[in-house]
Amino acid sequence: MRSHTPITAYVALGSNLGDRQANLSAALLRIKATEGISVLAVSGSIETPSVGGPKDAPPFLNAAARLEVSIGSHALLHAMLDIEQSLGRVRRDKWEPRLIDLDVLLYGDQIISSQELVVPHPLMHERRFVLQPLAEIAPHVVHPVLQMSIAGLLENLSSGV
Repeated sequence: MRSHTPITAYVALGSNLGDRQANLSAALLRIKATEGISVLAVSGSIETPSVGGPKDAPPFLNAAARLEVSIGSHALLHAMLDIEQSLGRVRRDKWEPRLIDLDVLLYGDQIISSQELVVPHPLMHERRFVLQPLAEIAPHVVHPVLQMSIAGLLENLSSGV
């Protein structure tokens, strides 16, 4: 499903297994190769402890990307899931270590709540590992529910992850 006007969307990228930087790079190459998606900007990578998973889980490498998309929000989600699967991601347990994790954070200024997709990402405002890379490429973008800029959300976040 194509939308007529291109929309700016943001995705988070994460990896805590294998060659993490190579995993992020491979995901970005596949995102760039996806019809209806252009990569406009990519943040630098930051290393953060694993959140929510096993205590001995390896740290994550996290980044964010600004995309211009001419596909619908659910098509974007399915493209990200297909890329994860093509790179070897197997979904068994929530919060488990993973080769690649791609999350749709924002889709324009839309608020979406369906069984398979919630945008803005429901936990993004609580996660430094999402906000820090996102603020690098989108500091002035406003969270459509909280009505605060990404930089403001990062600034208000208490210390920690």
